[in-house]
Amino acid sequence: MKRIMKTDQVCGTDGTWAQAIQGGNMLFISGQVGTDAKGDLVGADFASQAKQALENLRLLLEAGGATLEDLAMITVLVTDMKNRPAFAKIRSEYFLENPPASTIVEISQLYAPEVLIEINGIAVLEA
Repeated sequence: MKRIMKTDQVCGTDGTWAQAIQGGNMLFISGQVGTDAKGDLVGADFASQAKQALENLRLLLEAGGATLEDLAMITVLVTDMKNRPAFAKIRSEYFLENPPASTIVEISQLYAPEVLIEINGIAVLEA
């Protein structure tokens, strides 16, 4: 059985996808970008967007009864791999212990040219 999870603290969807889905003890979080709850981009710089994307991920985990420590895997999409060191530094502020497995991939563009990063995650919830 799956259950749609959502929060109004993160920008909503157009209805064709869910913010997050819980299936059993797994929580699957859709890609999060650097937008606030209204859908406005928080800044033009990579660091601002990365922090907001991670914050959105944290808020969706919270809505599903989880924390950053419950993340088993994240996938990070960036439009410029030169930002990888900056992301590593920001990531270390969020994952102090027991970091999740991670993949980072450079792509040519996200849904809009000004969006520089997107992060999705899979968490394992306590039974």
